[in-house]
Amino acid sequence: MVTTAEATSRERLWEKVSRYLQRGDFILSSGARSNLYFDGKKATHDPEVLPDICEWVLEEMAEAELEAIGGPATGANPIVTGVQMLASQEGKQIAGFYVRSKAKEHGTRQEIEGNPPSVDKRVAIVDDTMTTGKSLMHAINAVKEAGYQVSKVIVLVDRGEGGTEALRAEGY
Repeated sequence: MVTTAEATSRERLWEKVSRYLQRGDFILSSGARSNLYFDGKKATHDPEVLPDICEWVLEEMAEAELEAIGGPATGANPIVTGVQMLASQEGKQIAGFYVRSKAKEHGTRQEIEGNPPSVDKRVAIVDDTMTTGKSLMHAINAVKEAGYQVSKVIVLVDRGEGGTEALRAEGY
């Protein structure tokens, strides 16, 4: 059940986030055309918006007792870092990481970067925007293959174009 305070908080967050919705003719990362675009990178790099996003995500994580947060690079990066900082200010330690679209070909050749938790920990996967869910599923699969338990998926804006259904079909 959503309380009045939660609804008001989410409404304020939506007011701030919706500043970054644009109308026009856009080609999405999925290749699809759309007349609506959400610039998640601008929203998550806005100093007035990011703290509210991170507070909301941290609340979602607390309900599920999660120990780490990560997601697809680059959309998840500011959210992951912001949530870690906010949690630290509250005396909590949350591991953070991001998942590359493919393992890098130099250095350590890792696909998962940052400081993921030890294996078998419960993690949240986050992203700024979801259309088909493809990049989220890639991140989820990489994290699962590495031995982590994906317990929650949190997305700031769901474009309503099949991503939710794809994730639900996989049990998320």
